[in-house]
Amino acid sequence: MADDSGEEAEAAACRDDQEEENMAAWLLGIKTLKIQPYHLPPLGPQDVRVRIKALGICGSDVHHFKNMRCANFIVKKPMVVGHECAGIIEEVGSEVKSFEVGDRVALEPGISCGRCCLCKSGSYNLCPEMKFFGSPPTNGSLAHKVVHPANLCFKLPDNVSLEEGAMCEPLSVGVHACRRANVGPETNVMIMGSGPIGLVTLLAARAFGAPRIVIVDVDVRRLSIAKNLGADEIVEVSTDIQDVGAEVAKIQNAMGSGIDVSFDCVGFDKTMSIALNATRSGGKVCLIGLAKSEMTLALSPAAAREVDVVGIFRYRNTWPLCIEFLSSGKIDVKPLITHRFSFTQKGLEDAFETSARGGNAIKVMFNL
Repeated sequence: MADDSGEEAEAAACRDDQEEENMAAWLLGIKTLKIQPYHLPPLGPQDVRVRIKALGICGSDVHHFKNMRCANFIVKKPMVVGHECAGIIEEVGSEVKSFEVGDRVALEPGISCGRCCLCKSGSYNLCPEMKFFGSPPTNGSLAHKVVHPANLCFKLPDNVSLEEGAMCEPLSVGVHACRRANVGPETNVMIMGSGPIGLVTLLAARAFGAPRIVIVDVDVRRLSIAKNLGADEIVEVSTDIQDVGAEVAKIQNAMGSGIDVSFDCVGFDKTMSIALNATRSGGKVCLIGLAKSEMTLALSPAAAREVDVVGIFRYRNTWPLCIEFLSSGKIDVKPLITHRFSFTQKGLEDAFETSARGGNAIKVMFNL
């Protein structure tokens, strides 16, 4: 009988070597990123190992990069960044039947507990025990390889690229917002902010059938991008809250009829004031952006007009619809990808600096 112990030891050593080769982008301090080894957890029976091929930089990644925090999420120890991602399956767990090695997938980055009342009611995005890629203290996915639950991976059709698959994450925010606000073919939409989230909300609202969309911003360059992406009208406003009254009139005139739903993709006192005042009686305001943790707003006039205010936090059950929108051509996210970088130390630093500067950068993408 042959002695297999030597072969087993060699195979184990090979696996260790392969694990050593897995590198990731670690946030070590303010504006300090370094590519270092990342040891993956063992592959569970319902997990898959994915080689990441495309990853986009999100605004929250930039906040972590610049400040070591995003809202109440504080980076207290070295952390792998990134969460907008897609890749190719390299290994499947023993109980995984829905995927094969080589499948191209987009990854939903949040792992909820599945046990709490919010998870059981379907609102798993609000789970207090959520483990979300790149949100402290959970490591992210800007790495050569990650291990992830198979049920949070979604197969991409042949006509949807890996970059588009990675864009399912930001697009999901717009899709979830449109669902929360009940956007449909009779819904005239106003969007405050033409940054990445405002633009994906524009694309989602149009896909949901919104017949008329007006986008509002302080940045003329971003407004021109919104116009090119299909906004019916664009309105430039100031940063001065004293201008709210005149600007509301200008926005309502640009719409030409009642504003049924307003999306605030910024989250300042002024942007919410404009949204509350511009929206028709009986309409909805959906707060997406969270630039400020506290606001001072005159709510009574809007409440007296029965303007509903709803909020969103990330998304839930959106990947299949996002992929369908992309595959069918109802949504084209490719124009949003303005910059691409390789996964090298210089590429890492340049990509985050580019994203942090803003300007003409909408979505900065890594190709791994």
